[in-house]
Amino acid sequence: MGSLPLFFRLVRASIGGQARYPASALMLTVGQFLGTGIEVVAVWALFHRFGEVQGWRIGEVALFYGLVNCMFALADALGRGFDVLGTEFLRTGAFDRLLLRPRPLTLQLMGNDFRISRAGRLLQGLAVVVFATQQAGIEWTVATVAIALFALAGGVALFLGILVLQGTLSFWTVESLEIANVLTYGGVQAAQYPLALYARWFRRVLTFVVPLACVAYYPALAILGKADPLGAPGWVGVVSPVTGFVFLAAAFGMWRLGVRRYASTGS
Repeated sequence: MGSLPLFFRLVRASIGGQARYPASALMLTVGQFLGTGIEVVAVWALFHRFGEVQGWRIGEVALFYGLVNCMFALADALGRGFDVLGTEFLRTGAFDRLLLRPRPLTLQLMGNDFRISRAGRLLQGLAVVVFATQQAGIEWTVATVAIALFALAGGVALFLGILVLQGTLSFWTVESLEIANVLTYGGVQAAQYPLALYARWFRRVLTFVVPLACVAYYPALAILGKADPLGAPGWVGVVSPVTGFVFLAAAFGMWRLGVRRYASTGS
């Protein structure tokens, strides 16, 4: 069986298991929608009070917010296996079972627990993009849709790479969740706002270390047709999402080192 059909079979099995308890799945999905909705209210309250923030309007910032949350929702659904690797696989010895199966290890983890509740965050992000379209007067042409989809794919790759790195840390620490939260949830919060609002050192971190700006800030500027206050040329937003895939490739390189380090529980 090919890798892609195997992945979809694992995803169907995971979703089927959650569908046995539809009320629970629905409540978790609604909870994801409402939980992130509080963040939307906070952003709206900020701009309702001050109007503009350093020349940025609410519709423009809403585009950042919506795109980033769509990226993270999809990556979080795909990367759940890496998220719980230390507690549910390494500590219990279940990781040995995955290694013994003649199937790609990463696909087993990605399809292990595909959380349909993340659809709540995805729908909320899409709703904010619709709001941004109305407020900022965005024209969705073939070009802007292509940029948005490329940015979405690059952002999913980037956040998935962060989750892969979290799982990799588990080979050394078992407990790596709090460290990874700085990059996952902290990264989501940071990328929801324009890069120009941050200090120079933090802008460099978000561009060259964990390139969240490359998958959110620059593509959003290209979609909005807005010049970068920091002076980056307009074409940067068209090509910058590729850094998300580079980050994911580097994360899988670290992952392979971690797997080679792993020693079986022996039980």
